[in-house]
Amino acid sequence: MAESTVCLADLASVIRSKNAGPFVLTFDVFFKESETFRKVRDAGVITRASLAKLYRVSEDDILEVTFFEPAEALKISIKRWVSSAAPGDTDVFGAQQHVPLMSLSFKLDR
Repeated sequence: MAESTVCLADLASVIRSKNAGPFVLTFDVFFKESETFRKVRDAGVITRASLAKLYRVSEDDILEVTFFEPAEALKISIKRWVSSAAPGDTDVFGAQQHVPLMSLSFKLDR
């Protein structure tokens, strides 16, 4: 099988972010196909380390990375760098923080 570089946005039908309280952001990724979900999960390319690098935070700030088989989805939770609605917060609802995740690229057998 050929290995190619893909963007997460090309593999998912939904990528979204939202608050999980005032101090945590949660991200949901729903994959278009069962096979793609399994390939991404099994490849081990979406990890605390890769997400910390993408969001320029400590790995300790990545609270959860869970592949949820029944929904063919990925759930990620990270600490907010600024509390929701605090001075300096630019996204009170956390609804725009998924954008870097959309462009996450990695090599995957196709």
